Amino acid sequence: MSGMLINLIIQIISGAVGGNVAGGVAKNIDLGTIGNSIAGAIGGGVGGQVLGMLIPVLANTASTPDIGSIIGQIASGGAAGAILTAIVGAIKTKAASSLRSRHLLQAQSG
Repeated sequence: MSGMLINLIIQIISGAVGGNVAGGVAKNIDLGTIGNSIAGAIGGGVGGQVLGMLIPVLANTASTPDIGSIIGQIASGGAAGAILTAIVGAIKTKAASSLRSRHLLQAQSG
């Protein structure tokens, strides 16, 4: 397996874990287990790749990644997954509260 593919797999898995941790810690942004996993995995994969471009040490593309780059991949993927889960959860919460407010106003006026 190429180093880039291994890095991406590590980032996606750690992103999914990071997304579930973020959802578990802050219940107001929780998307459910599957939602947290999906948002976290996307965030981990994309964010990990972006961080790998910005911090070249994280972008170890050798056929056998060393322990330092693996730890970096786990940290960057987990953090990016948690951040994207928090953003998506906050948007979902805001949209749901806005929709609830709109329904209450319609019920009161109608």
